Order: sequence, then structure tokens, then C-alpha cells
Amino acid sequence: MSIANSIEQLEYPESDGLPMGETDTHRRWMIRIDELLSYRLREQRVYVGSNLLVYYVPGQPSRFVVPDNFVVFDCEPGDRRTFKIWEEGRVPDVVFEITSQSTSQEDLVKKPLIYEAMGVREYFLYDPTASYLKPALQGFRLAEGRLVLMETSADELSCETLGVNLRLSGNDLLLIDAVTGECLMTEAEANKVTAKDERIRAEEERLRAEEDRLLAEQERMRADKERDRADFERDRADAELSARLAAERRVQDLEDQLKRLGERNRPN
Repeated sequence: MSIANSIEQLEYPESDGLPMGETDTHRRWMIRIDELLSYRLREQRVYVGSNLLVYYVPGQPSRFVVPDNFVVFDCEPGDRRTFKIWEEGRVPDVVFEITSQSTSQEDLVKKPLIYEAMGVREYFLYDPTASYLKPALQGFRLAEGRLVLMETSADELSCETLGVNLRLSGNDLLLIDAVTGECLMTEAEANKVTAKDERIRAEEERLRAEEDRLLAEQERMRADKERDRADFERDRADAELSARLAAERRVQDLEDQLKRLGERNRPN
């Protein structure tokens, strides 16, 4: 039997027997980060994993780590039961750990050594309760084979691999597009924004149509007013013409009468 076959026949458990998160808060943030990253990296050849056993030494099922959230570039997306780096030919590029009371020492001491040995490019720790990490958001970047603590800039950490900045708003973690400055959204949030934008566009169209209708009505009223003024001017001109003609006829009648009187009084 070959070594490769022997390795594959070993049992690699799919669970470490531990709960997904220590509290509801920690579980919610694991799910939220997974949804944020999955939506941002959709339609790319990227695997986004959460709470999955990552085996990093072939033939040694006891050598595994369970990142809360991780991203692997140049890797086929899709569901997996475990992640074996020798089968995938890739290691996680970015890892997020949601630190809790029971995981703080492991997140700060044990896991950085494992991720460093694996070659994880960037490693972030986030404590949503701000109780176990000081500061509550910390980051490490691989430099010359070592995970080195990042320095914060304006209370932000930069994840160069993902092209996002990480910032705390109160105790909440924001992932911000480094180019646009817009906060990352989940698919549900993006759909809600899209639906809201559609409602706004529909309302704007309705208002534009109403404005066009009012302008058309205003134009019709102006045309009616112009027509009424033209009719008035025409009627006045007709009346003036009629009065002038009547006056001319009266003058002509008087002249005719005077002429006739003059002819009567002329001596024979």
C-alpha cells in the first residue's frame, strides 16, 4: 500500500466536538463575517469557510485547526466536509477569529504559531464584547515567514489580501471597501438596498411623471389663456371695425342729408 493511500485511509473527523461559538454574540458574528465575505467574493474562484476543520499535516489527523472564518484564493468554491491543505494545494490566505473567554489564549498564542507555519498571509482577531482583547480588534501580517502585529491607522486595520479595511464602530466590526469606502454588505442587506433603491427610483419616476403632467397642464392653461386673449383681441378689433364702419355710415348719411338740404334750398 502506498503512503498516499495509507494517508487517505486514515479517519479525519469532521468535528472537534466543540460548539460553533461560545455565545449567541460570537455565533452571530461568525455567521455575519461568513456572509459578508461570501457575498463580496461571489463569482470568484475563492473558497470562503467557517468553523471547518483544516488539516495541515498529512497522515496526522490530530493536527488540525478550526478557524472561525477563513478565505482561500485560487481555490474552487463549494461545500466541503473538511479542508485538507495537501489535497487542496492551498492554505488559507486570511483568517478571522472571534475571540471569547474560552478561546482568547488559544487565539493569541497557539493559533498564530499554526497559521504562521501554514503561511497564512493575514490573521485578524475580533472580540465583539471588548472583554478579552485589548484592543478588541487586532491583526497580524506575514512578513519574512513571521506573523507580525499590525499597527492601527486611524483606528483601522488594513486587510491587503481582501482589499478591505477593518474598523470598530462601538463594539461592532465594519468591513469597508478600501477603494470605495463603502461598508461590505451581506446578500440580504444588498437585496434590501436594491429593493429600496428600486422603490426610490419608482417614486422618482412617479414624481417626474407628475411634474410632467403639471407642466403639461400649465402649458395647456397658458395656451387656453393665449387663445382667450387672441379671441378677445379679435372680438375687440371686430367691434372697433364695426363701430368705425357704423360711424362712417352715419357721417356719410349726414353728408348725404346736408347735400339734399342744400339742393332743396338752392334758388331756381
